[in-house]
Amino acid sequence: MPLAFCEPDILRPTTLAECYTDRLAHLTPPRIGGAPPAGAIKASRWRNPALLEQSIAPYAASLPGGDRRAVASLWSKWLFSSLTVPTVVSHLLLDRNLPVSLDDVYVLPNEQGCVTGLWLAHEGERITTRDPVERFSTLIDGHWAPLIERLSTLVGLAPRVFWSNAGGYLDYYVNLLAEHPGVRPNALTAARALLESRTLDGQRNPLYQPVRSYQPKGSTEVKQVRKLCCLRYLLDEFEVCSNCPLEGCDRRARR
Repeated sequence: MPLAFCEPDILRPTTLAECYTDRLAHLTPPRIGGAPPAGAIKASRWRNPALLEQSIAPYAASLPGGDRRAVASLWSKWLFSSLTVPTVVSHLLLDRNLPVSLDDVYVLPNEQGCVTGLWLAHEGERITTRDPVERFSTLIDGHWAPLIERLSTLVGLAPRVFWSNAGGYLDYYVNLLAEHPGVRPNALTAARALLESRTLDGQRNPLYQPVRSYQPKGSTEVKQVRKLCCLRYLLDEFEVCSNCPLEGCDRRARR
């Protein structure tokens, strides 16, 4: 379990930047307002498969010969992390909905083409609904769903792998911020519903339980493991994930 947050003098911050303290101090908040910085890319370009592949290409080039499915999966994890942190922080601590849809957000890639930050025109609008689908629609319907569809088609990888990548970050930061003394109860309830409901609005929920508790054979330790493998084991440059669901993962045997 994450260590508890320290009791701050002011329990509820009023701006997104003010939220990045204590357990979040090592993270960088999105840039807000003004003009998009040099090198920023509008995410809407990824609606075009050729431009999406162009954005992934620098990362693929850094992993020569790497399985394109695994490359796309790990590239998506950089993006999902950059999107999830500020969105969850804004929802749970400010009750605000950030403009992170594909058509609004700009992403800041590093030299390898991996997203490491965001630029937003503003800090979003106040959230009034308690419905989890409505609360997180901008992130899920406006960004994740259309992008995952295109990534899946582009590299031939099942959408559920990308949803698992996104859900893993959502699960981690929702549980982390649940310990924050300034968390908004209604927002926390809605966020947990995204992770604990098999269906939402009568549809299968692709974010249902992305992480589960698991006790390896012959061990008393209970581990947190992903529901689905992210395919990192297909890339020789990386070690196997510590929360890989493939027990005793042997990368050679699984190729």
